[in-house]
Amino acid sequence: MADLLEVEALTLAFGGIRALNGVSFSAPAGQITAIIGPNGAGKTSLFNSISGFYKPSSGRVVFDGNDISNMPAHRRAGVGLARTFQNVALFRGMSVLDNIKLGGHGRLKSNALSAMWYLGHARDEEMKLRREIERDVIDFLEIDHIRNLPVAGLAYGLQKRVELARALAMQPKVLMLDEPVAGMNREETEDMARFILDIQEERGIAVLLIEHDMGIVMDISSRVVVLNFGEVIGSGTPDDVRNNPEVIRAYLGGQAAERSAV
Repeated sequence: MADLLEVEALTLAFGGIRALNGVSFSAPAGQITAIIGPNGAGKTSLFNSISGFYKPSSGRVVFDGNDISNMPAHRRAGVGLARTFQNVALFRGMSVLDNIKLGGHGRLKSNALSAMWYLGHARDEEMKLRREIERDVIDFLEIDHIRNLPVAGLAYGLQKRVELARALAMQPKVLMLDEPVAGMNREETEDMARFILDIQEERGIAVLLIEHDMGIVMDISSRVVVLNFGEVIGSGTPDDVRNNPEVIRAYLGGQAAERSAV
């Protein structure tokens, strides 16, 4: 498949520390690409650079054939880049439905005045968005039973699912997931993995995934990119990465030792 997202030689520094050093990789349309590596390897810095929260000192981000390196974060979201965060970033005083609707508001065309008074086209757009979310997001992620509850009272696994729902409401071409199963129990992890696969298989959305659970990564990813100290040390299919000596030394070997000690 054609590459939907291309990262070319990204370099990002904080003072004298290089978080990213010439990172290059590509993510094909309609596939799951995982980014793995030890803590501090630069994975979240890479996500922040791709989504526009950080501005790298050099390199390019090419999305759907267009260089978006100088595009602000909100415009990147508008062209089809959506993401979740390592720590849950929801509006805790708002309901599940209202949090999810925020993801779709960037697609609304009403002007500020009509939106303020909730009249005419603004009301019609809002109702259409609500119907789309109920049909295409809430039912899909099996959260209808919590739709009117405040997110602050939800279990952690459900909050992560609501955050995924908000990203899906943006109707992305690329969905960037930063540790979507971190802190979840086994049942919640399996549910989230199933939803991610359904997003990729049924909707054709390209998924870019940061995750430490190697069972999930190896089971659902088409391609894997390995970072260490801000540099790519391996990439390819899960089998390629699993058998890469440098990756084993830097990351997977330590994980195997931890698993055997449990």
